[in-house]
Amino acid sequence: MSDPKVHHELRLGLEGHFESEVLFAYTTASLDPRLPPLFSTPALVGMMEAATSHAVDSALDPGKITVGTRVEVDHLKAATQGTMIKATARLAEINGRFLTFDVEAHAGHEIVGRGRIVRAVVDLARIQQRATKPHHQQASGDKSAPAHHKSH
Repeated sequence: MSDPKVHHELRLGLEGHFESEVLFAYTTASLDPRLPPLFSTPALVGMMEAATSHAVDSALDPGKITVGTRVEVDHLKAATQGTMIKATARLAEINGRFLTFDVEAHAGHEIVGRGRIVRAVVDLARIQQRATKPHHQQASGDKSAPAHHKSH
């Protein structure tokens, strides 16, 4: 049974949109200069996640937000820098505090990507408090310095 305090105004079918031009920062070349400047999958997922937030933010109780917990997205078509992308999300399932969205992204009439994204309703103050703690305090008892990641 759903918790009415979590989503008293949420209902299936809520839609959200996010639209942006493919900037250089959204391309594979921004991540690796050896790659062509095509719309990257991380940027595609980011736009889709923004659309999910836009779909439900106004229906959440004050002080609540959603955070991503699962992404299942197919990147179907390449898009070049300068292309306008429109991501759309539709609330398809409500399971307690977990919300599942059907997502699509279009460049004009062509589908660039589609899939499903699951987000959890959480308390904003609690997340902000965790985000301001130093990394070593968040780790489970590990007081050592964080490892540095180097790409090869």
